[in-house]
This record gives sequence, C-alpha cells and structure tokens, in this order.
Amino acid sequence: MKDKIVVVGGYGQVGQIICKDLGERFPGKIFAAGRSYDKAKQFCLKTNSKVLPLQMDVHENKLSKDFFQEVFLVVMCLDQQSPRFMERCLKEKIHYIDISASHEFLLKVRSMSSGMSSIESTAVLSVGLAPGVTNMLVKHSLQYLGQVHSANIYLMLGLGEKHGRAAIEWMIDNMNAVFFIRDKGVKKQVRSFEDERKIIFPDGLGQRSTYRFNFTDQHVLPETLGIPSVSTRICFDSAMITNLIALLKKIGVLSLLHQPIFRRQVIKLFEKLNLGSDIYVAKVISEGIIKEQAIRYECSIYGEKESYITGKVAAFVAKRIYAKQYPPGIFHIEELFQWEDLFDELQTFIHFEEYKSDTNEIYHLQQ
Repeated sequence: MKDKIVVVGGYGQVGQIICKDLGERFPGKIFAAGRSYDKAKQFCLKTNSKVLPLQMDVHENKLSKDFFQEVFLVVMCLDQQSPRFMERCLKEKIHYIDISASHEFLLKVRSMSSGMSSIESTAVLSVGLAPGVTNMLVKHSLQYLGQVHSANIYLMLGLGEKHGRAAIEWMIDNMNAVFFIRDKGVKKQVRSFEDERKIIFPDGLGQRSTYRFNFTDQHVLPETLGIPSVSTRICFDSAMITNLIALLKKIGVLSLLHQPIFRRQVIKLFEKLNLGSDIYVAKVISEGIIKEQAIRYECSIYGEKESYITGKVAAFVAKRIYAKQYPPGIFHIEELFQWEDLFDELQTFIHFEEYKSDTNEIYHLQQ
C-alpha cells in the first residue's frame, strides 16, 4: 500500500522535528531515513516507535522496488547537488517536499522538469523560513494590497542556535555571492553583504543594518506572484558580527572564501560561534496600491529556533499533501497554500505583527 512518508535526513536537526510532528499524526507510517541505521534507530526509539528507522543513501541508485511502491511522500532535508532523486520520485508518482534554500538547486530542478514529459504527483519547494514563510508573507501582502510593485524581505537570524554543517557551509558560500534580482521587472546584478539598508525590527529589537543575501525567495516571487521588484536582506542578532562581515566584504577579505583553507577556517569559526540568541525574525515591507492610493504594508513574524519553524512548516505541507489531492506538478509553497492556514499551524510558537501606512501615518492592523 502506498501510504508511507519518508523523511530523508530524518534524524538530523530539522528532520527530527518533522518526524516527531508527523509521527503523532500518522504513527507507524513515518520513516526517519539516512545513511546511518544506528542513528536513525536511536532517534526513533525516543518516539516510542511512532517513527521507524530506514537506512538509505539518495546518492546511490540501490533503492528497492518496494520503496517506490509503498512510499506516498518524501520529505527531503538534505542539500543535494543534483535533482536526480527528486526526478525518480516524480516518475514513480511519489509526492515530494524539499526544504533546500539553494537557488542553484532550484535552477537544476527547473531544467529537469522541462525535460519531463508528464508529472502525476505534487512537488513543493521553498519550504522553511526563508524561503517558505517569507514567500507566504509576501503573498499575504499581495492579497491585502491587491497590487504590489515592490516587496522587500528582511531577515534577522540568531547566532546562538547551533546549525548543521551543511547549513553553515551554504551560508558561508553565499557571503561573497554575485547574483541577479528583479528590479522594476529588469534583471539587476547585486552582491551579498552590500547595499546596506537600515530597518526597524519588531519585539523591541530596534534598528539594524541589513545587507543583500542570495536567498531563493527573491528569485522565485517575481515569477510566481508577478511582483516587479523583490529583494532579500539579512542581518544577525549580533550587530557586531553583522557589521564585521560587511566590513570584511568591503575591504575584500571575503573574496578569500574561494580558497579552501580559508573557507574551512571560517566554517569552523561559525560552528564554534555562540555570541547571540536563537531568535529569528522575518519582515516584509511591500508597496502597492489600494483604491488608487499608494500604501505601504508591513508584516513580521518572530520566534525562537529557526530549525524548529523550518521543520514545522515542512510538517504543515506534508500533512496537507497527505490528506488532500493537489494539482500535479512542481510548485513553490505560495502557489498552493494560504498564509492564514499556515499561521493557524504556527501561531502557538510565533508572533505575527502587521502594519499599513499612508500619508506617513502608521496603523496597527487588528487581527
């Protein structure tokens, strides 16, 4: 029977959150998968066997026929260089969710999908905090305003939360990135940790300097929501570290990240770094038109533990895909789901604020 959910990387930091959530809803049907059976088993024992262990390596083409005959949904929590495993799942009519934040991977997925004659299952990308919640906040802004000509996304990430090595490597590798965004509908080349913009964050966090960063939401949203200008900027909860990285970028030190020895040392430094909290904030400022009047709309969410909200967003999508039939194809989260439904799932552990402004006045919107 095709009723199993396999969480690849299920005993990792985010994977455990997904497995525990889904295990409570569908006990005995959730599998924490990875290369180490022992690690998977140790984790699953903590769930009272509501989650079951599975040894597998997505990089090896050794999966049994039973895997594809019995699995309904795969949730991918590992960074991949190639979408081959995803392609195999879709060809076998297995639904698929990916929490990857890599724009390069999404480009490979697009190329892969263009070569597929037909897709009979549903794949959901941009699942997490950024991309993910940020995409949904921009969609919420668009639905509120009706017409949006620019959406600016701002993230604050806490340096006190411990992340896996893959997440740290992705962050380091994008600190000196050169990439393109859409600005008034035209491609514009920009660079990470440049173009400073000062933003006031909620919850008394005050004004912070934020800088461009190569998150995938800014690449996806102009296409999925038709917004002419989208940008994403980042800062850390430690203003000192944010300013230090910006300074290193300005004087050219970050260009040394291309050298393996220097890159390894920076990764080790971030693995040991513990200068802040585990807070995260995602803020969206959108500008649009309501009844021929220019309106600025702001909305923010904040909470603790980025890995936790990433796992909870993935679990939300998985439960929806498992319970309801969605159109076949490859989608981003904002193309299938509504902010109100996601917020209902997350509201016990996040805070949500929204404001609008016109003629220089700010109003807090009552929920």
